[in-house]
Amino acid sequence: MARVSYRSADINLMARMMRAEAEGEGEGRLGMLYVGNVIVNRLAANCIDFKNLRTVSQVIYQVQGGNYSFEAVQKGNVFYQRARGVEKRLAKQNLDYWRQHPAKFALWYFNPHAPCPPTWYGQPASGQFKNHCYYEPKPDTCASVYRG
Repeated sequence: MARVSYRSADINLMARMMRAEAEGEGEGRLGMLYVGNVIVNRLAANCIDFKNLRTVSQVIYQVQGGNYSFEAVQKGNVFYQRARGVEKRLAKQNLDYWRQHPAKFALWYFNPHAPCPPTWYGQPASGQFKNHCYYEPKPDTCASVYRG
């Protein structure tokens, strides 16, 4: 059973986002999977900043504080290119079952261009992969992200 409901169009959209966010940082396939974890976790969470998100599209095009949550939507260069087969397979893995530390329960990530801060907007660091720091919700603030 899939971690969240999705359509084939969601695979393509998510694959484009995973590539845009991770490939430019030199993070490769594993980096793309970690970004995919965050996308699926936000869809499954229904808490904190991610309430009432019901589709992959809503997660990817979510606006917070006047900006898109994912920088690649604004900058667009890679995000607006066609998804390749490898990214589609990775996106489907995330949607169906794949979760791994440091993004296993992460709802946020960013590249600080410096060492990872221990918290980001009050949320604890769960780890780092290459340039990206991952953050999961504080205990007792978002139990739904830890399911599935």
